[in-house]
Parts: sequence; structure tokens; C-alpha cells
Amino acid sequence: PRSSSRVFRIMAADYAEATLIPALAKAMRTESPGVVLDFLTPSDVSYRDMEQGKVDMAINRFTEIPQSFHQVTVWKDTFSCLVHRDSPLAERFTLKNYLDAQHIWVSKTGMGVGFGMNPDRGGMGQIDAALERIGQRRRITIYTRHYQMPALVAHKADLIATLPTRIAHLQNDHPQLVVKEPPFFIPEFELKMAWGALLHHSPAHRWLRQLILYVARQITEQERRDEEKANWVPKRRKRIDRE
Repeated sequence: PRSSSRVFRIMAADYAEATLIPALAKAMRTESPGVVLDFLTPSDVSYRDMEQGKVDMAINRFTEIPQSFHQVTVWKDTFSCLVHRDSPLAERFTLKNYLDAQHIWVSKTGMGVGFGMNPDRGGMGQIDAALERIGQRRRITIYTRHYQMPALVAHKADLIATLPTRIAHLQNDHPQLVVKEPPFFIPEFELKMAWGALLHHSPAHRWLRQLILYVARQITEQERRDEEKANWVPKRRKRIDRE
């Protein structure tokens, strides 16, 4: 790896680019400074490109994938909500207030999958499917295909963005935003890495897959340590009264 100048082409959706790729790029500079990473969007890549070895792998949330492909779970994630810090929603984040508010809809873009100009109820994703299971529906006023929209929430107090938790927590230091748990149950999802059979036994490809999984473990372990630190309350020292 240290002497390699290979180019790896990786399809990574916005979610993976924001949460995983920065740490991967940092690790690559240390482990293999001559390697080039070429990141592609889902619309740039087809399954046939991966089958032919033109693209090394895809890192995304897949609803389905050809059986001939290899895949592994990178990590699991839940959903959280971004709201304006000064909004009444921040104080009373109930299901009723959630449904009364306006919402940003963010698509889950897959390999060769898009909802085009007119997304319908069948393609709304996990959040709206979870609401439908309890007989509810949110009021969506903004549709976007990208996760980079916190500025919209920061400028509109009655707007909610329901996002993967790792995306939401990237805004922990934003002075105008606060992260809240959804007031209803949304199943977690898996970020997966998939690749074609042609590259499965390539030593360089195996090395990259192992590095990606190592970086993902480092991220999740650091999150666990940060959470434990945030929840840690020091025990009060026992007071000794002297006569």
C-alpha cells in the first residue's frame, strides 16, 4: 500500500461522503499516500460498471442488489431530527407538533434509482413508511436530493429535517440548531459496502475493504466513548463531618 499509486473508484452517496469518507481519506494519507480515491455519485454508476470492474465498490443504503454481488454491513444508524433552537418545537417535540410542522424530504438515492420529477408515496422512504404504519402523514414543503440543508432549518423556525443520526449530529456545534429524537418509531437502517465478483480476490481490493471496515469501527467506537462520557456523572464524595 505505501508504494501503490492505484486509483480506486468508489460510488458513495451523500450520507457516506459526509460521515465515513473524511475519516477514510485521512487514514489513506497515512497508510497509502500515493493511492488516488475517485468518488462517484449513484447517478454516475450502474451495476454493470461494477460487474465489469470499472467501479471498485459502492457504499450506500441498498434496498436491493444483484445476488452475484458481495456485500457487508459497514454500520447501522438510526434517525434524528434537526430543529431550530428557538422554535417552540425544541421545547415540546411531540408527535402532534411534529405533524403540524413543515418538513424537508430528503431522498435515498440508490444505484440506478431515482424518483425523478414527481416522487409518489411509494418512494418516500423509511420515515414516511413509519408514519403510515401509525396512520399519520407529515406535511412536506421542501424536497431535496442532498443531505446538506441545515441552513434551511436554521432560517425557518417551523421546519424539521428528519435525517440519519450521524448526519444530524454533524450539526452539534451549530448555534441555531438542536438535535431531537423522533416522536415515533423509525426502524434503523444499514450502510453497506458492495462489490462485484471480478475484484473479490484482488489483494489491493481486499486491503481497501478491510481499511474501510477498520475506519468504520474506529468511528463507531469513538461515538460510543463520547456517549459514555456525556452520560457519566461523577459520584459525590462522601462528606466527613468533624466534631
